[in-house]
Amino acid sequence: MIELIKAPWSWYVAGIFIGLTVPALLLFGNRYFGVSSSLRHICAACIPGKIPFFHYDWRREIWNLYFVFGIFLGAFLANTFLTNPNDVRVSQRTVSHLQEMGIDIDGNLMPESIFGAENIFTGTGLVFFVFGGLLVGFGTRYAGGCTSGHAIMGLSTLQWPSLIASISFMVGGLLMTNILLPLILKSL
Repeated sequence: MIELIKAPWSWYVAGIFIGLTVPALLLFGNRYFGVSSSLRHICAACIPGKIPFFHYDWRREIWNLYFVFGIFLGAFLANTFLTNPNDVRVSQRTVSHLQEMGIDIDGNLMPESIFGAENIFTGTGLVFFVFGGLLVGFGTRYAGGCTSGHAIMGLSTLQWPSLIASISFMVGGLLMTNILLPLILKSL
């Protein structure tokens, strides 16, 4: 049984489980799926003062904090006890394309040449971690939610803004991957 859990699962199996969270949350408490709002709840709980954005009953949404804690706990347990010893399989075309840009993945989806700890205080780290993090945070707030909230919950409840946001996420991801990332890597 443990070997079945450790083996890579197909995208459609994981998709079904993720998709089932939407009706489960709606049926059991009329809750909406999304992760980015948890940061607002944490700030509302921890930041004293009268900042209007954080002045609301965050306790009503505490289930969301448990959900996010469960994500961290699940990731820790999976990384500690369920790690697949095999390299991640990536198409040779993708590997070649990344190598042309100076990225060697070595069977790892988080290439050390970009995401290694030694890169945090370099130009690469500044671009990818600091500037990228600020853009993600700004975009999440500006779009009224994150990719999981819009693409999973918003689309399944037929929200027009979520369709626009999801299309924008995809277009932005394609532009970043195919146009901006090669330019950034060439300049570093």
